[in-house]
Amino acid sequence: KLLPASEDLVLRGPALKAAIERDVAAGLIPVVCIATLGTTGTCAYDEIDSLASVCEDHQVWLHVDAAYAGAALALDECAELRKGLDRVDSLNFNLHKFMLVNFDCAAMWLRDANKVVDSFNVDRIYLKHKYEGHTQIPDFRHWQIPLGRRFRALKVWITFRTLGAEGIRAHVRKHIDLAAQFESLVKSDSRFELIAPRALGLVCFRVKGDYEITSQL
Repeated sequence: KLLPASEDLVLRGPALKAAIERDVAAGLIPVVCIATLGTTGTCAYDEIDSLASVCEDHQVWLHVDAAYAGAALALDECAELRKGLDRVDSLNFNLHKFMLVNFDCAAMWLRDANKVVDSFNVDRIYLKHKYEGHTQIPDFRHWQIPLGRRFRALKVWITFRTLGAEGIRAHVRKHIDLAAQFESLVKSDSRFELIAPRALGLVCFRVKGDYEITSQL
């Protein structure tokens, strides 16, 4: 179910704790909490630390969706975004949103990959090979439901080799700077107003007055 965020668009531990307690009282078993860290639509940030405390107490898997803002974790000036991430069970972000990798490509980090591999493990005689158990390379068919997967790693490798870490960081910083410039233009124009604080490269604004005017724009 969707949980209500506070007025500043943040989901915090107390709201999650209350929801879990209601579910337990109703005989349900809470399994997973999906928090946002720079989600695509609004670039909202949940309070990961307080959510992690609740999830640890109730043995609930904490997944963080950093679809858009995940790329900014590479910037030292955005270090505050990393707070609490050492306590989550999994983290996902899209390299095609902010890191110049062609669509589609998502990076997934797992605290304990064995929990996923044990769930999806497919051990058929026709899938066995002589290198099984003799290499550190993951057998990715055990990481998902389908046995096959696209070779997304190739375009990630090409992008990283072409631009390098600093080139990608410069690209992300450029978009953040452009958003700051656009934000200042919106603020200086009396016809428009911001409806949320600027977040990285995202500026949410509208025309003052009836929504119909914004819709026409």
